[in-house]
Amino acid sequence: MQQWTIEQADIQINLAAQKLYLPRFAKSYSISSGKNGIGEIENSGKTPRGWHKVAQKIGADTPLNSVFIARQATGEIYSESLAAEFPNRDWILTRILWLSGLEDGFNCGEGCDTYRRYIYIHGTPDTEPMGIPMSHGCIRMRNTDLIELFDLVNEQALVYISEHALEK
Repeated sequence: MQQWTIEQADIQINLAAQKLYLPRFAKSYSISSGKNGIGEIENSGKTPRGWHKVAQKIGADTPLNSVFIARQATGEIYSESLAAEFPNRDWILTRILWLSGLEDGFNCGEGCDTYRRYIYIHGTPDTEPMGIPMSHGCIRMRNTDLIELFDLVNEQALVYISEHALEK
């Protein structure tokens, strides 16, 4: 099995601090991870740990606050009135970085597969809090931060998700 070092990660996510780091660009962003905690089991609503890659970047040319359902832009732009019309929708906005686990039997494969769990880094309404776990397992970001991240990283970017502070 391939082994990576933290220095090789293009994106580092610290779940304890609720932060996403881009070390090559000396940037950090507040995030919101899984409300149900940390874990790899499918249907758990938890955020998976370990080594991942950005399998797909979706939404490059969509406007800020574009609404996505099943990774397709709906043509809607998020607003308070749209939120009131669909109060139970899990809002996936602006861009999607779809993650794929790289560790067989941990975050890749039967019962634990990050990609088949549809775990993304995605935008969320600006009214949603950052810095506290509130998602259904994905990594939520502010929309303007997400656009910056989306433009700075490529598909296949190496992602490391840790539940603790990242060791250098």
